Amino acid sequence: MDQFVLLLSVAAGVAILLLLILKARIPAFIALLIASICTGLMAGLSGKEIIDTVQLGMGSTLGFVATVVGLGAIFGGILEKTGGARGIAAFLLQRAGPQKAPLAMTLAGFVIAIPVFFDVAFIILYPVIAALQRNTGKSILAFAIPLLAGLATTHAFIPPTPGPVAVAQIIGADLGLVITVGLIAGVPAACIAGLLFGRFISSRIYVEVPATTAEVSGDTMPNIGILLAIITLPIALILVNTFVASGLIQVESAWLLTVISLLGHPFGALILANILAWYLLGRRAGFASADLLKISAQSLQPAGIIILLTGAGGVFKQVLVQTGAGEMMAGAVSEWGVPVIVFAFLAAALVRILQGSATVAMITSAGLVAPLLTGGGLSGIQLAAVVIAIASGATVLSHVNDSGFWLVKEYLGLTESQTFRSWTVMTVLLGVVGFAGALGVFLAG
Repeated sequence: MDQFVLLLSVAAGVAILLLLILKARIPAFIALLIASICTGLMAGLSGKEIIDTVQLGMGSTLGFVATVVGLGAIFGGILEKTGGARGIAAFLLQRAGPQKAPLAMTLAGFVIAIPVFFDVAFIILYPVIAALQRNTGKSILAFAIPLLAGLATTHAFIPPTPGPVAVAQIIGADLGLVITVGLIAGVPAACIAGLLFGRFISSRIYVEVPATTAEVSGDTMPNIGILLAIITLPIALILVNTFVASGLIQVESAWLLTVISLLGHPFGALILANILAWYLLGRRAGFASADLLKISAQSLQPAGIIILLTGAGGVFKQVLVQTGAGEMMAGAVSEWGVPVIVFAFLAAALVRILQGSATVAMITSAGLVAPLLTGGGLSGIQLAAVVIAIASGATVLSHVNDSGFWLVKEYLGLTESQTFRSWTVMTVLLGVVGFAGALGVFLAG
């Protein structure tokens, strides 16, 4: 088929997706499926070929993502409801002291967002930053921006959070390497966008918390050692498995290799973390099994949306592969001299700015980028860097079409102008610095 027709089909598919989401207000899951079908039809696929492609794309993507996101959601739900998130924040604040409270909030956000969804974690920790504002008299932005930067960094860059897990699966990157690159790019991004910019903007925008804001709960918190061990365990196991599989760590014992490959796989690591959380944070702390079952069921509701969105993103990718549009785009990008990692960042940023949702931006751009990587000869660490580039692009320039913009505005008591100057600028810094880190790893890899 003519390359122009294929390119036009892809462009029309993306345009249809954005129109359905922005104008028709159709759920992103349905919009992605419709856009995929329209792209296939315009590219010349038959009805049966399109249906087979939808099934193949959905099935091949969700076999991994549904399991990881589901296990991660239950794990995060237990941590949230048992007071674990507040316990980590309280511990870090106690150790850091008032002068280093912004650093403590960045670390708290960075750790807590591993198992807990971004918006939930922010709502849970809001009373903590409100109390800090009252006690110090500083602008609440001095503590909120570092917290938000920590939360947003982990939410976008560090598996097993859903976004990078979904993108890694769609483009075929190893989760352990994605964690490694995410840390390399994410730590500087959180420091610059959270600590440095937080200090700068809080000196220019003074905001007090409303008098009606609730105080921090005085409920008993779980043991901090147990909390940190349970949260970091799955990441540590996944990293060990990745390093063993790549030969960086030599293991001779066949029995030990079996254990590492089982527990170091995201499935095994998250199952183990859930078992420990269920018992140590739940049953041993006095929660009834019925309560824990209810927490698990409730935590799966937001996860279901992400799982379906990821599957639809896999469908979009498969349509591009099936029609040959992906191969054509790869040739065009190469001919134009645009590195694939730059294309990945720009594609994610464009979709993010136009329609607001970081998750939709990550999944849509992953579908666009994945066919470009076929036979590209990229190393495992370079594929991981592409994942972080997509995550960085999907982070930038949160504004009025993003629910996160309004969540931050309302909770912090900001005007629209103040939210743009603080939250929106922070997301730009986070995305740009994160992309710089990913680009550096890509070029070195």
